[in-house]
Amino acid sequence: MKKIIYIVVVIAVLVAVGFKLMSNKEQMAANAAVAEIKSDAIPVAVTEVKTAKLDKSFTAQGNFAPIQSLPLSSETQGQIQRVLKRKGDKVRAGELLIQVESNTMAADLATAQTNAEKAKRDLERFENLAAGDAITQRQLEDARLAAKSTQAQLVAARQRLNKTRITAPISGEINEIYVEVGSYLNMGTKLYDIVNVDKLKLQVRASESEVLLISKGDKVTVKADAGSGQEYEGIVTAIAAQADPTLKFDVEIEVKNTADNNLRAGMYGTAYFKVDDQRDALLLPREAIVGSIQNPSIYVVKDGKATQRTVKVGVVTQDQVEILEGVKPGEQVVRSGQINLREGIKVSVL
Repeated sequence: MKKIIYIVVVIAVLVAVGFKLMSNKEQMAANAAVAEIKSDAIPVAVTEVKTAKLDKSFTAQGNFAPIQSLPLSSETQGQIQRVLKRKGDKVRAGELLIQVESNTMAADLATAQTNAEKAKRDLERFENLAAGDAITQRQLEDARLAAKSTQAQLVAARQRLNKTRITAPISGEINEIYVEVGSYLNMGTKLYDIVNVDKLKLQVRASESEVLLISKGDKVTVKADAGSGQEYEGIVTAIAAQADPTLKFDVEIEVKNTADNNLRAGMYGTAYFKVDDQRDALLLPREAIVGSIQNPSIYVVKDGKATQRTVKVGVVTQDQVEILEGVKPGEQVVRSGQINLREGIKVSVL
């Protein structure tokens, strides 16, 4: 009898364990199904498109260019005797850079000077003779022509000698040198690249709406992106009269460099144009933009799905972007989580 009772208890325990395992399996399957359903929806944070007051002030980016840049070439012939300035040296206008062998030029100058002096004396003598009708008028004219010719030869010889002393035509810094002592120069031989960065030009582009807000002579705050946040004062010196194919207008800003020339030609800079006026605008946080400002798009959430749209942007501030086309007020736009999105995917709003 005890044996039968023991068997019945064991069977009951086994049945209870089997039922529990089956129940757990069903619960796990249900949980997995729920998890699978939830995993179809990508969690995102959204923001609402709103109309707000926007400062008409705007920024524009561009590159610094030297106020003066000059490739210096030879205007004489001969062998270089001395090179006084090299790459990285600062120079002033008129400062000697290269001395070319000048013995031949000096001899030519001495000969030209002698000929000019002789022709001058001959002319004086012929004028005295002409006063007494001792020579013809034709002889007097020939003497005058000879004096002018030799004087012109003297000027040319003096210029050729002067050109053996090659001086800096502008103040600036030697950016590159192409010759050495002993090099033989011909006419047009490239010698130096000289750039003047005491002042620079920041060349930016403004949209058709922005260009109407600025004028020649306006003061602009400028920063170099590679700098430590130092600000420079710039002045608008030129505004293009015609837009480029992208409907942008070239704007040139002159910027005075620091004493140690911190700014360098080719650096990337940002100009801040302050405008004391406001207007209504559709604004979105900058992080809502997918891709670059030049080719922007956003994800709009509707009926639990994300739809990508191309938008047109206007003014870009440090943390906001003006949207000109592509969205309407009140629409929900993905602010974060775009990295996992694709067109038409389900989303869950955090």
